[in-house]
Amino acid sequence: MNKTALMIAPIMLTVGLAGGYWYADSKQAATQAKTEGSTARKILFYRNPMNPSVTSPTPAKDSMGMDYVPVYAEPEKPAERKILFYRSPMNPSVTSPTPAKDSMGMDYVPVYAESDTDAKAPAGTVKIDGTTIQNIGVRTIKAVKASLSHTVRAVGRVDYDEERMVHLHPKTEGWIEKLHVDKTGQWVKKNTDLLSIYSPQLVASQQEYILALNNLKALEASPIADIRQGAEELVISSRERLKLLDVPEHQLRELQRTHKVKKSLHIHAPEAGIIMKIGAREGQFVTPATEIYMIADLRKIWVYADIYEYELPWVKEGDSVEMQLAGIPGKTFKGHLTYIYPYAEAKTRTIKVRLVFDNPDLLLKPEMFAEITIFADKQKDAIIIPSEAVIRSGPRNQVFVVREPGKFEPRLVTLGLSSSGKVIVLKGVKEGEEVVTSAQFLIDSESKLREATAKMLNDVVGESSTSTEESVIKGQDTNHENMNHKGMNHENINHEGMNHENMSHENMNHEGMNHENMSDVVQGDNK
Repeated sequence: MNKTALMIAPIMLTVGLAGGYWYADSKQAATQAKTEGSTARKILFYRNPMNPSVTSPTPAKDSMGMDYVPVYAEPEKPAERKILFYRSPMNPSVTSPTPAKDSMGMDYVPVYAESDTDAKAPAGTVKIDGTTIQNIGVRTIKAVKASLSHTVRAVGRVDYDEERMVHLHPKTEGWIEKLHVDKTGQWVKKNTDLLSIYSPQLVASQQEYILALNNLKALEASPIADIRQGAEELVISSRERLKLLDVPEHQLRELQRTHKVKKSLHIHAPEAGIIMKIGAREGQFVTPATEIYMIADLRKIWVYADIYEYELPWVKEGDSVEMQLAGIPGKTFKGHLTYIYPYAEAKTRTIKVRLVFDNPDLLLKPEMFAEITIFADKQKDAIIIPSEAVIRSGPRNQVFVVREPGKFEPRLVTLGLSSSGKVIVLKGVKEGEEVVTSAQFLIDSESKLREATAKMLNDVVGESSTSTEESVIKGQDTNHENMNHKGMNHENINHEGMNHENMSHENMNHEGMNHENMSDVVQGDNK
């Protein structure tokens, strides 16, 4: 029995070891499959865990029930970048073509050649990883093609319409006998009698007209046509003279009917409006230089407004305008811009514009102040970006455009009009391109640093290659055969480390050479 137990024990031990190995291997395979599955690696085939030479294209089990282990394709190795040179970590201007250490024992940092994509990128392009983008708060927005509108707000002053103002002067000298309208601010209609004036010239003109009428009546039966025609022309000229002296039409008809001279004649209002000024009173002698009335038609008024220089590109004649006044609450007047004055006010640095409003109810009074809103014409189909995306540096306007995720390209832009935090881009950005609107100043600093570093490195590489070539030229293939050492001072030259074994002194001129301080090694070589 003991012999049987001894024979069974090794068998049981072998089975136990095999089971443990199978369990550990299957667990490791499962873990490996789980880990590798998470990385989505491609499975080439499945292999028997006990016999690697046995494979299967699909999952399988061996005779002991153990799962075949998947064999994965190896991941692609990233292309190795070419090292241009090595640079001192403490002094970037110090470079080396081979790995080296600085005086502090620090390894030189390799400088790699840019990839094809990076090489084609404009100077100053910055590449930032996603974590840094989140940390510094980079935000972007797409440039869109849209219409940009603008409203100009200003303070206005109501004034008279200069085209509707009448300054009334008499056409002849005389005396005012009666003022029919003697109060300013009074509304008068067209052809209203304003005053009666006595003028000797008017009396004489009336008499001439009456004589012409009588002459025409006496000669109208004359058989001579020229005489009749002359009489008619005299009547016409006399009547025209009275018209030129502002004698109203109804008084001319009365004079023609009655043939009686009137001592005083009326002067009528040529237009409807408000009496703004009365320049003479009853009994006063007036001349053609005397302004006896100033009449203003307020049914249409002008408003003057001042706009700033930077708003001038927005406005043009014909723009619609709205006006509100504190003295007329709750009412909005609509008008339009009719004129932009061709000069700026020296003190305020503003430009005056003229607006026109209808005033049928005479609510608007000259010299009232008003709040003006000018609705500028829209700029249609323009490329628009936020104003905050632009980095303004003197005459340069720059934005950062997203070339690809994490890569930002600096780009100069030409700007147009701006309004409400948006600006039109005339050149430099296309529709749909993303521009940076936040943290662009941090990116700009990095961009300028990289651009300056790249320029410096190019200079350093150029100088390094030039100095290397010069050292090769100076140190190699130098022919000392015809060199004259006569004037050379060898007093402090130490030849201890020099190998004179293959040196030929046959053609050397030692005249004037001082060998007193030369080492024994050198002296031994020359013996």
